[in-house]
Amino acid sequence: MALLLPVPGCGGRFNSSLCSLRARKVNTFATLSQPRSEGVNWVEATSTFFDQDKRPIMLFDGVCNLCNGGVKFVRDNDRNKTIRYEPLQSEAGKMLLRRSGRAPDDISSVVLVEKDRSYIKSQAVLKIMEYIDLPFPQLALLLQFVPLFVRDFVYDNVANNRYIVFGRSESCEI
Repeated sequence: MALLLPVPGCGGRFNSSLCSLRARKVNTFATLSQPRSEGVNWVEATSTFFDQDKRPIMLFDGVCNLCNGGVKFVRDNDRNKTIRYEPLQSEAGKMLLRRSGRAPDDISSVVLVEKDRSYIKSQAVLKIMEYIDLPFPQLALLLQFVPLFVRDFVYDNVANNRYIVFGRSESCEI
């Protein structure tokens, strides 16, 4: 599937032969890959993760120092132990990524997987904040008023530079 943009200069009218020739030449702006159908229902394949324990699972980059620090922060502020943790690089993490509609090798975002839904990027961060102790649920409520594209823009910039700024470790520390 491609996002097509018309060639400028015809103003949307195709009555001249030059414009109709130009109209056939369409610039491809971006392409979107079609989701791969592997024949596996990943929700069913991972339903056992929620059979005995209904708590959501936070997927994180296990070799990222920022991500490991974030997990430690959440764990320290989650006195009721409402969240479980799993590195994105683990087999369970890869299966849960597929359940969330992401590629199994995609370590670009924190993911929060609940029994019926998954959250990525800034939505995952805000949802995690709702689960931990005060004052973070209230802060998450306030941050929801910031438009998603702004929150995800900030999230993506931090995520894309996390190894440069915070470094990475050889293995998961959690």
